[in-house]
Amino acid sequence: MNTQSNGGSAVIEEGAVPPEQPLGSRAPHFIKRSRPLHLSWQVGVFVVGLAVVVGGVIMLPLPGPGWLVIFAGMAIWATEFVWAQLVLRWAKRKVTEATQKALDPKVRRRNIILTAVGVVIIAALLAVYVWKFGFAMPWNISE
Repeated sequence: MNTQSNGGSAVIEEGAVPPEQPLGSRAPHFIKRSRPLHLSWQVGVFVVGLAVVVGGVIMLPLPGPGWLVIFAGMAIWATEFVWAQLVLRWAKRKVTEATQKALDPKVRRRNIILTAVGVVIIAALLAVYVWKFGFAMPWNISE
């Protein structure tokens, strides 16, 4: 497949990993030119990212997509900070590795067997409980 979006005529082979973006600020050029403006831009990006990450942490015990919001906050930080870009690259690499490992037929077979054994054990324990105590709950909720 030819890529000519940047004026070049590079050819990317099938299955090849595209090069990663360079690390660093992705602020517009006119902001990077002025040190005080760039510093205020970084503070703004940090505050917005922090608000999103804090919102995600609050959503962890509450209903809501907590981890998704936390990663969105990290992505906001990654637009400006190298450390956040490195954390996101590491997380993407780990997710890709876990996906590849989960798709391995041996691992899938093991996971299915472990799940089936767990379901059988839980069903057996539930059957013993119902046989011994019936459908009565172990606590009294009637007044």
